[in-house]
Amino acid sequence: MPLIWCSISSHGFGHAAQVAPVLNELGRLVPDLKAILRTKVPPWFFENRLTIPWELSQAEQDIGCVQRGPLEIDVKATWAEHLRFHRDWETKVREEAGAIRSAAPDLVLSDISHLAIEAGATAKRRTVGLCNLSWDRVLEPFLEPGLSEQIKTLQQIERAYGLADLLIRPAPGVPMKAFPKIVDISPISQPTSPNQRALREAIGSGPEERVVLIAFGGIPLDSLPFEKLERLAGYRFVVSGPVPEGYRRIRSHSSVPLPFNSLLVSADLIVTKPGYSTIVEAVAHCRPVVYVRRYNFVDEAFLVDYLHRHGRGVELTVQDFFEGRWQDALDTAQRLTASGRPAPPATGAAEAAEFLRSDLLDRR
Repeated sequence: MPLIWCSISSHGFGHAAQVAPVLNELGRLVPDLKAILRTKVPPWFFENRLTIPWELSQAEQDIGCVQRGPLEIDVKATWAEHLRFHRDWETKVREEAGAIRSAAPDLVLSDISHLAIEAGATAKRRTVGLCNLSWDRVLEPFLEPGLSEQIKTLQQIERAYGLADLLIRPAPGVPMKAFPKIVDISPISQPTSPNQRALREAIGSGPEERVVLIAFGGIPLDSLPFEKLERLAGYRFVVSGPVPEGYRRIRSHSSVPLPFNSLLVSADLIVTKPGYSTIVEAVAHCRPVVYVRRYNFVDEAFLVDYLHRHGRGVELTVQDFFEGRWQDALDTAQRLTASGRPAPPATGAAEAAEFLRSDLLDRR
């Protein structure tokens, strides 16, 4: 039975959402494929997404960023956690390599843990990265001049990435100089059929109302201007987190009998931060987006540019977002026409699977 060791960052759910369609496509090409998911992403996330046999091996794979909610990076805490993660680095790599050897996978796939890549190389397994970004590129803007520990940590990350046999970079991707070999593929999207009728019935939406999904990924959003949203006539809202009692126009996703990926493509509009999977799915399914920028995350500008080139997007400032001044942005977003530039086909999962298939089968 072919076995793939799949290391997945648990910084939100975006990395897991990127990997799942690739594993499904790979399962169609490689009979009896099984995946070991090395991650701290909870198992429920994969249950309605993965179609191949898998088992979860819970372990910290990287840090990413420490955040105060989905819109604010805590730079000081982020560096503190990275320095902690890199203490006794050689021991950490040796232990992770031992776990890989014990499992004896045919391939190590990392999105986008540098620990997994160095450990895979140490275990002498073919090791491939998959992501539109890398943690060295995320951390570079946060370097504080003269702090040698930060520089050393960044250099360790870059050296680890340099051991990868290949990086598969889905569009829209950022430049990544640490990897010696990169292949570019089309955007990765999860094949999903919209079910707008089921969504509208579940939340009691009238035909004249627009359904807005508020989705900020796996990092919880601490607060929303519920009172002001409740007064926005013509809109109903579905929130990916909890909703206090007493609101008629606002429902929690947990009360809607649709998986999140179906909900994403069934809503009339999406309010979000610019994250890879949400933006790519919105463009692929022609859903207008109202986005709130962070301005200090490395792939954000690439995703915003992709949205405006191939889809429909309106920016909402952080202040307007938290103060509930959404009306103009929502109205504008739903009136927008497409840019006229068709999006590249979202065939990245199949393209990535073709690269990985040769690694799994040709090297056995």
